[in-house]
Amino acid sequence: MNKQPTIDTHAHYFPESYLKLVAQHGPRCGATVTTDASGARFIQVGLLLRTGPITPHFHDLEDRIRTMDRIGVGMHALSLTQPMVYWADDELGLRLCVAFNDAVSEAHRQYPDRFIGFACLPLQNPSLALEELERVARLPGIRGVYLATAVRDRELSDRSFFPVYERIADLKLPIFLHPMMINNERLKQYYLINLLGNPFETAIAASHLIFGGVLDAFPKLEVSLPHAGGALPILRGRLDRGFEIRGECKHLPRKPSEYLRRFTYDTISYSQPIMDYLVELVGAERIMMGSDYCFDIADNDPVKTVNAMKSVNDRQRQQILWGNAARLLRLAQE
Repeated sequence: MNKQPTIDTHAHYFPESYLKLVAQHGPRCGATVTTDASGARFIQVGLLLRTGPITPHFHDLEDRIRTMDRIGVGMHALSLTQPMVYWADDELGLRLCVAFNDAVSEAHRQYPDRFIGFACLPLQNPSLALEELERVARLPGIRGVYLATAVRDRELSDRSFFPVYERIADLKLPIFLHPMMINNERLKQYYLINLLGNPFETAIAASHLIFGGVLDAFPKLEVSLPHAGGALPILRGRLDRGFEIRGECKHLPRKPSEYLRRFTYDTISYSQPIMDYLVELVGAERIMMGSDYCFDIADNDPVKTVNAMKSVNDRQRQQILWGNAARLLRLAQE
């Protein structure tokens, strides 16, 4: 570990066990793994969702540690990314979750000071998700739960997910959200499916958690939003206006903007003014360092990004680098 402890809370991981299951059994559910001329792999689900290139940086832990050491990151919180598991049938979805979760725990066993992770659950079947949740809660190194911003055609406010949220809150495991790409023809050009689609997908999911009553039903549930909250923070005034004038938005006990401090956020905004705004809006204590490792859009030096923030003092900076995540993820209680 570095003298100054640091943790990247947004670091993606594709273990070989997960990739092999997709390659072997994914075709029955419309998923394939292909390899290009460079040897990089891609996961294709249907016609619209394609993830890659999946280079060794995603699954080689020693390679990852070398990168972490070079940029001064002490620990990665490992998480899956799209296509995740919701495209699969129940049986394969569970197997994919077990493979990923076990691989994360094994990474922690090998390098306990460098890796923890967020468990993936087969939420397309909430009963199976509860079973896997009970299992992973006992696995060393599991420090949170990783969910997509929607599960097939169900929003995160769907009542079928409430028993899962209740148990997650009981176990004191925070939820870390990640967007699933919006499949819209207008976003196909210029990488807009990521540049605009992902941040708006996060804002949509967070809004369903607010207006759909999830945050009120589970006041102890911790939810973390990626990409500095996506479009949510900048649209808080618009959500409040809807609360003021629209009957279908008036059921909340307080303004939507007052829920923004219920979330935590990472630092992936690529903009110091945006981070200054976020600090002012929710406080430095609700922000944790993240990078989006190791996609091409990732912040390749997240420690430098945090150190460059002018809106925080040295104590707050250290909280963003380590302290806030250490508290949320109970890192002293391994």
